Amino acid sequence: MADQDAGHAVGASGAAHAGAAGPLRIGNASGFYGDRLAAVREQLEGGPLDVLTGDYLAELTMAILAADRRKDPALGYAKTFLRQMGDCLGIAAARGVTLVTNAGGLNPAGLADELRKLAARLGVEVQIAHVQGDDLFPRAAELGFAERPGLLAANAYLGAFGIAEALRAGANVVVAGRVTDASLVVGPAIARFGWTSDDLDALAGATVAGHVLECGTQATGGNFSFFAEIDARHPGFPIAELRSDGSSVITKHPGTGGAVTVETVTAQLLYETSGARYAGPDVTTRLDTLRLREAGPNRVEITGVKGEAPPPTLKVGLNRVGGFRNQVEFVLTGLEIEAKAGLVREQMEAAFTDRRPAEVRWTLVHTDRPDAPSEEQASAVLRLVVRDADARLVGRAVSSAAVELALAGYPGFHVTAPPADASPYGVFEAEFVSAAEVDHAVVLPDGRRLPVRPPVVTRELEPVAEPGVPFGKITGPTRHAPLGLVAGARSGDKGGDANIGLWARSADAWPWLAHTLTVGMLRELLPEVARLPVTRHVLPNLRAVNFVVQGLLGEGVGAQVRFDPQAKAVGEWLRSRHLDIPVALLGRAR
Repeated sequence: MADQDAGHAVGASGAAHAGAAGPLRIGNASGFYGDRLAAVREQLEGGPLDVLTGDYLAELTMAILAADRRKDPALGYAKTFLRQMGDCLGIAAARGVTLVTNAGGLNPAGLADELRKLAARLGVEVQIAHVQGDDLFPRAAELGFAERPGLLAANAYLGAFGIAEALRAGANVVVAGRVTDASLVVGPAIARFGWTSDDLDALAGATVAGHVLECGTQATGGNFSFFAEIDARHPGFPIAELRSDGSSVITKHPGTGGAVTVETVTAQLLYETSGARYAGPDVTTRLDTLRLREAGPNRVEITGVKGEAPPPTLKVGLNRVGGFRNQVEFVLTGLEIEAKAGLVREQMEAAFTDRRPAEVRWTLVHTDRPDAPSEEQASAVLRLVVRDADARLVGRAVSSAAVELALAGYPGFHVTAPPADASPYGVFEAEFVSAAEVDHAVVLPDGRRLPVRPPVVTRELEPVAEPGVPFGKITGPTRHAPLGLVAGARSGDKGGDANIGLWARSADAWPWLAHTLTVGMLRELLPEVARLPVTRHVLPNLRAVNFVVQGLLGEGVGAQVRFDPQAKAVGEWLRSRHLDIPVALLGRAR
């Protein structure tokens, strides 16, 4: 049941009090649409907070919400947030916690209206505002996006000053659409500390804290390379204690699972970033300036972050229907795996004689082993993926051709799933528009609409030259061993590109890692990237190297080009690869 205490206003101790003394305590309760439903209650009841944020949006999420909006124009927002508020809006009110979320998705006004109705039913007093202007879909023709077939959504990544204006005007619930993930944290900090667009270092520091928080439990031990060293069963959600200069301490509520360490924070800092300059709509953050230190159990301090003027353009995420796809997985068991795969490929290719799909991909995954004690361990999988703009070419025509081989194919023929029809797949593309062309605005609780001006001072984004790293004095024998014995990793997606960040576990291992793990060595260790453009970025303060691999994910997660379409496990694959490592490092990996 929801807490229905009437008469309590959210945010009594929250971010709306500009210039208030002491740190601003901001928690996160969601890293994606579908994250732990109970996290809002856990964060509200677990200890003191000033602000609770929730990040629900990702590239794929926008396509999902666009499909909802096409079915019903009143939808287009993250419905789970409304469900969570039914349970927890009264708790937030009673505890004076301000709520800031991007759950508005493609329809922040619609979600704000639904929240008002919910609050009235619960008898909870709230002041709700929403941020708008990111939705450029109605202007697709004007901005040159309309020529893309199947366009579903076009959204600019807005900054934090709209959120801040809402809080300054007395809002205690702020609903946004496609703002940058970090803006959910930066906005309340602007409102609390009175920062302006000239406070670049403070904005950059808050951006770093926001980036750490945005993916929820990834900062507290989720998806962590060294999960066996912590209690990873039920990580608590993270909290940032932000100071007026933009520095912060990352922590979590006492008694919750997981851990906050320099390594867990480093892992999240490397997630979905590239080089030293991390561009945003309000500030370009210099990731090569920040410093981390343990400040107590489950407390990591972030200091020294420098900021530069933001670029003059805003990123625009375009989601469209790319076509249709189908997939069949053939199970090959026992002897002569390669010959069985060759037979079924030849038989299926013959079915494409009338008209071949635009894309036909075959992948043989050798999960089999000789003299296996179980049938599953004796089996490999041959995966067929077909894609085309014409659903008829990749639908039942492909599935039926596969099924017709059931009694006429290789011995032991079977597939992993029943025959399926074609399904649409999505494509994500990034474009850029001048910030002046985007009508960023905030609608206040009283209905007034305030425009949010873009930054006056901007700076074109330029790459940072790779810093020199001194050679360490590691001598003696080496052992051919997994890279993951001396380095952690975190990988992810940005459109069709993948990033792979690695950090050295010890100070001694850092110069060895920086000089050994070159682009050439990465290509050698990961043959899938051998023919793709790769850029390496070096971040000495994090003892980290970060690789951006262009095109590894094709047209993005929605296109499902790889079996790991978001590159979530590429870093762990890299850690499993063997190379010659100094024995001296293996004994002091931490």
